[in-house]
Amino acid sequence: MIVQTPALDAATGHVADMYDGDLRTDGFVYAHTRAMAVDPEAHQAFEALIGAIVPSIGVRTYELATLGAARAIGSPHCLLAHGRKTLRADLMNEDQLERVGRDYTDAGLDEADVAVMAFAEKLSREPQRMTDVDSQRLREVGFTDRQIVDITLAAAARNFFSRALLALAVPVDDVPGLSPALVDALLSPLDR
Repeated sequence: MIVQTPALDAATGHVADMYDGDLRTDGFVYAHTRAMAVDPEAHQAFEALIGAIVPSIGVRTYELATLGAARAIGSPHCLLAHGRKTLRADLMNEDQLERVGRDYTDAGLDEADVAVMAFAEKLSREPQRMTDVDSQRLREVGFTDRQIVDITLAAAARNFFSRALLALAVPVDDVPGLSPALVDALLSPLDR
């Protein structure tokens, strides 16, 4: 990555908060955090957007939309980071998350969870082919209009963030707390 990022010892304000969060959790600052710290106002706006989305759909649906989008985009940063967030929030166990990483349609997820991941994946791969049929599928499995919009925003937000990291060639850090088998499963869509 050729972009110069704010130095750890000179960080102030929101940048210091971003760095401190990584340091408290993992003892180092992730490369993706450093990249986003170049424009802390944009990062704050992104965090505010996520904060507006999650209340209507819940953390589990947000993470499934995020994983579906990251899978389609081919974002190792977000697959690993959100795989870990899924585990830490006890949204599923490691075995099920491995199965989700390899093939979410055969991972024991309920119909609504599969619909969310499929929607996020299609939005991320071929948004120009989205129709009312895609949103109708979410409605059929029980989501409200607000939730359909917020699932869409969650997947679109992941596209923004993941594609920015990929475009800037941000290095992928090892994410602590993930077994080699889980890392392999989460990154398996990237091998296709």
